[in-house]
Formats: sequence, C-alpha cells, structure tokens
Amino acid sequence: MSDDVTLTVSEAPVWWADYAPKAALGYSPVRACIAGDENSDISPTELRELWGRQSLIVANAALLRTRLFGNRNHREARHFDVLELFAFVRPAQFCAPSVAGLALACGYAEPQTPEAQARALFDVITHLCELLKSSPLGVRLVAQSGVRLMEKQGWAWAPMLQAVLDATEIPPDYIAPPALDVWSLLEEWEDQAPEGQPRTVSLSEEEVGAALDADLARAGLDERRPEQRAFAMRARDIFAPKFVKDQPNMLLAEAGTGVGKTLGYLAPAHAWARKAQGQVWISTFTKALQKQIYNDTHALFEHPSERAEQVVVRKGRENYLCLLNFQERLNSAHSQPELIMAVLMARWVLYSRDGDILSGDFPTWLPSLLPPTSPAHVFQTLTPSALVDRRGECTYAACPHYRVCFIEKSVRKAKSASLVIANHALVMAQAAYDLRDIARAEMQAELNGEDVQDEVAVPALSRLIFDEGHHVFEAADSAFATRLSGLEAFELRRWIRGNEGRSRRGRGLEARLGDLLAGDDASKQAMQELVRAAALLPAEGFSQRITVRTQDGGGLDPVGPVEALLVEVYKQIDIRLGEVRVRTKFSPDNEQGGECEAHPCLEGVALAAKTAARALAAIEAPLLALVRALEDRLTTGGTELEPADRIRIEGALRGLERRARMLLPAWRSLLQQMTMDEDPSKDPSLPGRSPEAAQTIDWFSTEVIRGRVVDVCLNRHYVDPSLPLAEYVLKPAHGVLIASATLSDGTREAADGDIFGLARQRTGANHLVMGTKTVRVASPFDYASQARLFVVTDVSRDDARAVGAAMQALFIAAKGGALGLFTAIRRLRTVYEQINRPLGERGLSLYAQHVDPLDVSDLISVFRAEHHSCLLGTDAVRDGVDVPGQALRLIAFDRIPWPRPDTLHRARRQHFGMKVYDDALTRAKLAQAFGRLIRRRDDKGVFVMLDSAAPTRLFSGLPEGVLIQRCTLAEAIAAIEMFLYPN
Repeated sequence: MSDDVTLTVSEAPVWWADYAPKAALGYSPVRACIAGDENSDISPTELRELWGRQSLIVANAALLRTRLFGNRNHREARHFDVLELFAFVRPAQFCAPSVAGLALACGYAEPQTPEAQARALFDVITHLCELLKSSPLGVRLVAQSGVRLMEKQGWAWAPMLQAVLDATEIPPDYIAPPALDVWSLLEEWEDQAPEGQPRTVSLSEEEVGAALDADLARAGLDERRPEQRAFAMRARDIFAPKFVKDQPNMLLAEAGTGVGKTLGYLAPAHAWARKAQGQVWISTFTKALQKQIYNDTHALFEHPSERAEQVVVRKGRENYLCLLNFQERLNSAHSQPELIMAVLMARWVLYSRDGDILSGDFPTWLPSLLPPTSPAHVFQTLTPSALVDRRGECTYAACPHYRVCFIEKSVRKAKSASLVIANHALVMAQAAYDLRDIARAEMQAELNGEDVQDEVAVPALSRLIFDEGHHVFEAADSAFATRLSGLEAFELRRWIRGNEGRSRRGRGLEARLGDLLAGDDASKQAMQELVRAAALLPAEGFSQRITVRTQDGGGLDPVGPVEALLVEVYKQIDIRLGEVRVRTKFSPDNEQGGECEAHPCLEGVALAAKTAARALAAIEAPLLALVRALEDRLTTGGTELEPADRIRIEGALRGLERRARMLLPAWRSLLQQMTMDEDPSKDPSLPGRSPEAAQTIDWFSTEVIRGRVVDVCLNRHYVDPSLPLAEYVLKPAHGVLIASATLSDGTREAADGDIFGLARQRTGANHLVMGTKTVRVASPFDYASQARLFVVTDVSRDDARAVGAAMQALFIAAKGGALGLFTAIRRLRTVYEQINRPLGERGLSLYAQHVDPLDVSDLISVFRAEHHSCLLGTDAVRDGVDVPGQALRLIAFDRIPWPRPDTLHRARRQHFGMKVYDDALTRAKLAQAFGRLIRRRDDKGVFVMLDSAAPTRLFSGLPEGVLIQRCTLAEAIAAIEMFLYPN
C-alpha cells in the first residue's frame, strides 16, 4: 500500500457514526479487515501504515499496538477504543479485553473472523449507547458530569455520548455531581455491636441434606449428585464441638472434578453459621476461585439483600484502592490521557462492589489503554499497584476519606458476616493476629485479676475451609518466611522517613504520628532516634549501586551497612554460581536469577552482616519504645482519649508491632546466623545452631526483571512450613476442612496404603496429636470416554523448534481451544515467535504470558471468550485457568514439570523423602493440569506430553479410566482429530 493510503466507505453504518469513524478493525496475525458499508481486507504491513493515518474503531489498542509494532516507534492516529466506551458505560462489570469479550459481555455471539469482529464492534457500540440512554436518571446525570470533563480533554467518545445524554431532561434544582471527587458520593460505613461467641452445636445428616436440597433448588439445579451429598455429609464433621485442646476437627477431603464440592461445603457451612450464630472462613489460593465461590453463594439465600449482609470477600489491605492515594494521583494528573483515564477509574470507584482494585471487579486491562508516551504510563502512577496502601502509610481516622474507606468497610462487614471468603495468605496473617490478641488479652486480664472476655477467648478463625487445599503448603511457606532485600529495606526506610526529596504523598512516621505523641518527651526522643537510625537503610537508587559491577568485581559505593551487605552477598552468589555451573545439568531460566546457599558464607559477608545487624538493632530499639508508648496511651487514656485518636493508635500499632516485634527481629536473627560463620570451626550443620536455624534453610538470591539483576535478597524459609501452619492456624481452630481435587497420591496405595500421606505432611496434620480424618470422593465423569492422554515419543524436548512445530500441529488439530504449558519462559517466547503467524494463517489467535501486555487473569478471560484461540503460559496460567466447556480441549506440556532444583527444594527433598518427594510433587502438578480439561459431563479433552522420557509412574495420580498412549506425533494428531471431531 502506498504512502497516501486512505480508506473510505460510503455511508455511516448507524446513527452514531456522525460522531465516530465509519470503519472498524478486525484483526488476526496474518489478515486484517476494515468494515464499514463494505469490507476491505488488508495485510498487517498495510495496517501498520494505516494505523498512523486514519482513525479506526478498535478493541484493545494497546494489544494491537504490541502485535503490530512490538517496542518500535510508530505513528498513531486517534483511534476509538471500544474498551474505553465499555468501561465508561458499564463500570465495575466484567469484560474480557478483546472483541470476543466485548461481544459476549453485551449478549452477542462470539465473532469468529476478522470481518465478524469488525461488524461486532458496531453492534457493541449500539448496545452501549442504548444501555446508557435507558439508564436511570441518576446514572445519566453522573455520567454527564464525566462526559463533559472528558470532552474538554478531547476524549474520542465524548461527542457521541453527549449526544446520547442530551435527551436527558435535567431537573431544575439539579446540582452536578463531581466527575473525579467521587468519594463524596460513596456510602459511609457504620459500626455494629460486637458479635458474641458462637453456640456449641452439631449438625445432623437431616439438617445438612435439607440445606443442600434447598440450595440446589435456589440454584435451579434439578440434578441430585450422590457424590456431592456424600461430600457434604463428611464436611459436616468439622462443625462438631471441639473436645481436645490443640486438636481441631480436621478433614482432608479429595473431591474429584464434577462432584460439586463448593456447594457441598457451603451448604453445611451456612447451616452451621445460622444455627450456631457463628462465622465460617472459606479460603482459596487463586483470585478466580474466590470470585467463583462468591458467585456460588447466590444459592444460599432467598434474597440478594440477605446475601449482601451475610457474605463478604476479604483480602489483604494491599488489594483495596486507597482513596487518599487516588486523590493525590488526581491532583498531579495534568495531561489529557491521564484525566480521561482518571474519570474512567473514578466511575469504577463509584460503582465497585468493594473497592478491590487488584482482584475484584476492577478491569485490570484499563491502565494498559493509556498511550505509551503519557506520563501516567511511563511512571505507572495510575496502575492498581500505585493506588493501594502497600507501605503502611494509612493514617486511619485522620484520613479525610476514613468514613468511606473500602478497607474499613470490608473489615467491619467481615466482623458480622456469617461467611467470609478470603485467601490463604490473609488467613495465615489473621491467625497470627488472633493469637497475639488472645495472648495480650490474657496477660492484661491476669494483671487486672479479671477473666478474659468472650469475644477474644475464641479465635475468629475457629471454623476454616481451605479450598484449593493443595496450595496450603506454598501459602504457609510464603507467610512464615523471612526475606531481607534491598527493596524490603528501602520500603522500611520510606515507611519511617517518608518520600525524601519527593513531592508526592508519602509522609514519614513522625508526620503521621507526631500529634499522638504530644507531651511525651521520651516518645519524641525515640522518634528522633528512629528517624536518624533509618538513614542507614538503602536509599533511592539502591538497585544500581548494589547490582552494577565495577572492573575489580565490586559494586558502586553503597549507602549504609545494609547496601554494603547486599554487595558482599552478590559477590558470594557470583563465586558460588561459578562452582555450580561446572557440575550441574540444570540450566536456570534467565528470568529466575541466581542463588546459592548462605552457609558457610564468605568472610566479607559475615563482617558486613555484623555491621548491618547493629544498624537494624538501632532501628528496633526506638521502634519498640514507640510501641510501648502508644500501648500505654491506650491502657491509661481511659475515657479521656478521643475515639478517633484511639482508632488511629490501634491502627498505627498494627504496623509498628509487625515491624518491631516480627520483621526486624527476624532480619537480625538471619544476620546473626551469618556472623556465626566467621569462626571457621563453626559448622552451621552441627548441633550448635539455634533451634530455629535447625528447622530453616538460609540462602542468597538475585531478583531479575527482563534478564537484568535488580535486587539481591537474603532468604530464610522453614524446611517444613507445615510446622508454623499447624501451630498458628490449625491448633487454635475448632474445625478445619482442607479440600481439593488433587490431595491424594495414587502410588502410595500400592506402597503403604496411605494415599493421603503426602497431604498429611504438607497440610500440618502430622503435627496434630490425633491427626486428621480423610475422605476421597471420586469424580462422576467417564474419563475413559471423555479424555485422552498421549506421550509423544518422536519430539526432542531440548529442541525448541521441534517443540514449537509439535505444538503448532497439535493446536491446529484441536482447532484452537489449546493451552501450551512451559517450564521455562525463554522456551515459551521462542515457541510463540515461531508459531504465532502460522496459527494466524489457520484462523487461530495465539496469546502468551510474558509476551502480551495483559495480566494473567485477562489472558485467561480472552482465552475463555475466544473458543478458537490458543494460550501459552507457565505455572501461573495452569493454576489460574478455569475454562468449562469446549473453550479448553487440549493441554500440551513441553516437558515433565519436575520441581526446580533450587536451594529450598533440595533441603525439602532431603527432609521429605528424596525421589519419592520429587515424584509426588510432579504427579500433583500433572493431576492439577489434567483436572482443568474436563469440567462438565459433555466435555472432551486431550492431554499431551511432549517429553518421551516421561515415566509412567508420574501419571498414576490421574483419574481412573485415563490410559497412557505412547505414540508418534503424527499418530497423536490423527487420534486427536478423530476423538474431538469424529464427524
């Protein structure tokens, strides 16, 4: 196409085209279609020229831009992105960020071809215009404020929406609501009386059966599954009264896919909460399942208002939008794209169910639509991670938005809800807080000669259900680990001293708490000492100082003892990695960084650790003094303390205590173990180690982003994190259910008869006096007829091009709906580059994690919406994908997903059983991936392993009826085509 390319169509397809382009774009990797009154096919090369010359109606301009230009510079006309229109008209409503996602969200069928995609965009625009036109008056008036502001900023869709809203008759006393300051329109939370201790009751089989039947009827499910009823009857065991201290009623329950385990445990949980007037916490590992469980609670209640009161989704405070952060970003937004995006985000704030911006109803794809040259995109100021409270800067009652704060609403609602849907990480943290509060209350009651009050005598997490229970081990591993890195230490400095020399919000501890310490000279002195001591922590630019190597092998001049320690640690990693590379066959991914065991550490590391430990002690001492001072104010203030000040002190204490009594002591303990290595006669493996050190493993690692080292970390993990899991979570609880479709280990059936042996190890059940009960409910699906398993014998797993060619052939044979899973990011990218265009030529779209500019959840949403698309990913995709029906009909592994032989795994491998442990973990991964294939009775799915060396024993954990077929690639393709498409 020549330089003067233009595209013209004769007439507007619908009325709104007077305000928008007359052409819409449908795109595939090899062909694009421009639709108006007529269709025009153009190649990607021609589209690149057209992209900078003519406005088009598109869906997800950011993704199209990446597909067309990669990271190259290019011209760009003002395109009309329908995703922006959707975000404005239907805020806080789900939509996969693609043409198919828009069409399905608006009630249309999935468009299959570029022509159908382009035409579908016209239908979506018409639908959204009609929806806004028919909205209630209040909705239109609020929308009008946003449109007027966005029109001044040149938003492409503003004239069209204004034409829609011009028909709105404005009341004479109408006062325009704000377009950005939407917190003034939010409903305030209200405090409620504390809940009492739950009654001691049991559930009969009749009660559970009646509850399940009623829930199924409300859900409109006529089918009665005996497997689901059997599961529900066993789940009721955890709601029996507790009779032995430190021994909850615990059940490990494996429920195969299709059993209906969610409603199977929701029915007894809700029945018990209603009868006992108690609370049940339901915990998940993935955000997707958290949403699914919340949606499934519709079946438990007759009226939506009752559900709104009794069910709450709880997450860590780092998931919720901080309104004060948002206000600060609005004050600094000046460019047109920033203000337009700010209005779209403000509309989400107004309509969001709970303000969860990371994993709730916020469209995570929205910030990606910003132009790549806009300040907000360059500096990431309007991303979800920039708008949450990650650094403990919350001022609680002193915040002007405190009464409408999303976090405070969630916390208060959770206190009175009967069902709390949380995640594993939050449950671990909440359990630790419960024990701390109970211990503090017991100590205070003993000092005062009183009894402990009922509301603190029993932990909030007395009844716990862990769905995705196979991830409890990983969650505990993360929750009870210690990590000292440049970023972690820098964040502590910023929490104490604020954003030094920067204009944006981020006040230091003195500015946040100074007025609460007025009149207390000792506290003021402690605060001054704390601020001075924090100057020794890493400062701005730490990453370059600790990771850039000079000619002599050292780093740039480090600032303070912690940076000096990290430079020495980086040296040790370099030296030890040189030794490892000589003797190992394992080739780490260039995105994973390097690592080495900490002990015995180099002399330079030991000396630097001693200096850094002294610096941390100098921070810990005044921090503890501040904690004690604020605790004294709470206990001695009495009625003289204002309620707002009491709330601020209680909130501040949470952050102060966590750092003074948990974080800093853990860091110093880690460093003190390094200093023991100064003595060459001191072997850290000998009995002289501390009891804690004997249960943990220490190692050093580097953090890598896009192949470049950006941070250095000192790590300490429990070799067996189920120890603290049992101590802090299980033992205080009254009832615990750990449920999953993959808890048992099939090979143990032949070995020692205990198919739940690995699950007992990894869930903490082995550390309970009386252990746990177990149950296994098989899937009702006929896997022999619904699934196929192939191990391909003639593809070299070490040849990326051969693996790519095999995946391409498999994806074409399945006609899309295929998921390719990789154990290394570099191989994923290589295969993507190889097969993207050939698949496009066959009409199959290809998406890839670590390639496309979309969050994993958005990639899965697009994959679910487009039944003929394909997706490449790693473990995060395998754990997060939930695609019922024919949208997922083939899963292909590039090789056996053996555990990565890193330092931590080697320690656990030795502790848990060497090769037996490796096999068990790998079987579990394969079983979890296979479980994604068959989600309904009419599903068909194919599982392919492109690793001829795959041992048969690793597939013994798959459902009964699945047979391994070892064959060539050609034979597998022929069998797949015959199985999926027999006609």
